[in-house]
Amino acid sequence: MLLKSLHKVKIPPKHLNDYRQFSPETVNQIHRSSKQLEGLNVTHLNSTSVGGGVAEILRVLVPLQKDIGLNANWYIIPPSQSFFQVTKKIHNLLQGKKGYLTNKQKRIYLDYNQYIGSLLSKIQTDILIVHDPQPAASISFLKNNRPQILIWRCHIDTSHPNETAWKFLLPHLKSYDHFIFTLPEYVGGFLPLNKISTITPIIDPLSIKNIPMDKTEAKMYLEKLGINIHRPLVTQISRFDPWKDPEGVIDAYLMAKRKILNLQLALVTQLAIDDPEGIKIYKQIKARIEKEKDIFIFINLPNNDMIVNAFQTASDIILQKSIREGFGLTVTEAMFKGAIVIGGNVGGIKLQIADGINGFLVNSPLETAQRIIYILKNPQIKKKISQAARESVREKFLVTNKLLDYLNLFKKLLAKKSLYFHQ
Repeated sequence: MLLKSLHKVKIPPKHLNDYRQFSPETVNQIHRSSKQLEGLNVTHLNSTSVGGGVAEILRVLVPLQKDIGLNANWYIIPPSQSFFQVTKKIHNLLQGKKGYLTNKQKRIYLDYNQYIGSLLSKIQTDILIVHDPQPAASISFLKNNRPQILIWRCHIDTSHPNETAWKFLLPHLKSYDHFIFTLPEYVGGFLPLNKISTITPIIDPLSIKNIPMDKTEAKMYLEKLGINIHRPLVTQISRFDPWKDPEGVIDAYLMAKRKILNLQLALVTQLAIDDPEGIKIYKQIKARIEKEKDIFIFINLPNNDMIVNAFQTASDIILQKSIREGFGLTVTEAMFKGAIVIGGNVGGIKLQIADGINGFLVNSPLETAQRIIYILKNPQIKKKISQAARESVREKFLVTNKLLDYLNLFKKLLAKKSLYFHQ
């Protein structure tokens, strides 16, 4: 049965001044800048409130926007498995996968976006930020209450999209006033360059997932899950997605295990409602590792954020062996804890990791295995890399930096339309 309204996500409040310990001058700038925008209605729309980087970002960004005086709200679209099957295909096509959308799939996408548009028409807001491809076409079907400013926030890499999929989506994107991408090189073709901004994702240093955890406590959590805390552990925390290359992770682990005989591997994931492909990949991986007693899979664990913190704190190495990656928040989270991170030499991971300085970049399972062996046989490198990793995240990827970027963008877009709040 079709719902008559979008679901409004309820989030516990957060207070900007609590973040002063990380960046006092940035917090002062935010307070000064936000005075002009008090009462501004800002609405975020995406497809899920759990699982994946977008939900992680909105869970901290929206309450902080509220705290500084904006009327910020977060809505998610009603779930539909047939629609999510199509949007997962669109997601893969926009990242360059070969194939095409059938006429039936195009119709499913457009019909459901028309439905989303009808629900959006009931919401009055000054600025609407639509996240990612799932609801991107919905603004083509707004009947009334069109926001003053429409923004499409694309969290994926559309630098080399499947041409047919990009051309299908493009007419609907042209109705937006502005676009936000993670990196300049991620921008797909035919979008006006004067309407594009780049804002990297962020983490919340005060979330349960990121607050400092004692290593002994972290190991206790892992031991309860069956991990042998006296043996080396490599962990990848990510969706089960072909772009995250879980098969390549297993290949690398098996190669490394020939030299590090007591090595263990953990694959930790949350299956998101908008990603039906995850179940299929999980079944494939589970069948493959059936006889591998030192490979562990953990799915949708209770107290997920606390468990992720424990894995990132207690693991000897964190992997994010992506073969295409918009950014990779799990990389940021792990580096903030001082973990040794090995990441795929792609996309936003390259923006975070300086190879050999604050982590390691790899191009294949073989290189990954070689790095695992090198790190475990040279433990003296950990201190220097850990310190560099923490500092790089503090400087570039905490929520305060990007909250200020959003405020400056809002003021710029409002000024272009001669819309002013408080002088």
